[in-house]
Amino acid sequence: MKRLITIISILLSSFALSAQSDLLPKGLTVEEYSNEFLDTLDVKKKLMINDYSMIGVSYGVNLSQVMWNPTQNQDMLIIPMNIGISYTKYGKMFGYMPFFGFQIGLNLTKEGYQFEHNKDKNYTYTIEGAEKAIYDVLEVPLYMHGHYDLWNFKLIANIGCYGGYRLGIHRYPGVTGNVKPELENSFTDTDRRWDYGLKGGLGIGFVFDPVEFHITATYKHSFGTLYEPDYSSEYYYRYAYPMNITISAGMHIHLTKRTGKTKAELRKEARESVYGVKK
Repeated sequence: MKRLITIISILLSSFALSAQSDLLPKGLTVEEYSNEFLDTLDVKKKLMINDYSMIGVSYGVNLSQVMWNPTQNQDMLIIPMNIGISYTKYGKMFGYMPFFGFQIGLNLTKEGYQFEHNKDKNYTYTIEGAEKAIYDVLEVPLYMHGHYDLWNFKLIANIGCYGGYRLGIHRYPGVTGNVKPELENSFTDTDRRWDYGLKGGLGIGFVFDPVEFHITATYKHSFGTLYEPDYSSEYYYRYAYPMNITISAGMHIHLTKRTGKTKAELRKEARESVYGVKK
């Protein structure tokens, strides 16, 4: 009976060692391995995006025009001034869809308009004697932030709203204009300084944990006209809504871990793949 029990024990031990050896790389046997070896063991990982957050800075160029009513001929203003900081928080919709988040920011930017000069008539439309005006604007955008992630790359889509305040104005007479000196860098009583509207855009991101680099194109449509609609006539209203396209590049730093596990968690997973799960 003792001999039979001994034989059965040997067979069971051999079976356990054989099953455990199947988990090892080819040519290796079951023995104690160092943490250094376990760190190098290749464990296949599935990309799982955490509910992480990040803070970023950006710089961009504005392509600026105004939607006029009545319509006016105008040129595109290219203004290389859009500085921003942002905070982004990612989360899972319904607890399992890791494609959403929100982003809030603070931007210091410039926008404006420039009327087109009619060479045949040697005439350019003006407002307060200015053919061109540039505004200094402070904005606070709030976006619904959509994203689709690969390991080192992501697609980005933003849509949201913003509120802003026009800090300053600079008027330029151009070829045919004539701006009064006191209005060159000053608002009038009929100018409106508060601004609000919609924003949306697309972009791409390059991810090198814990840093991301984003390139985005954002369209802004203002609902805050530049001046009182009846500034020229109480019977004939005029409106001017800024609209911009901003091309920007930004760097974002992760405040919490985007994906993956810690070294300790990976070491534990590697150890379990070698020795099996301890019960």
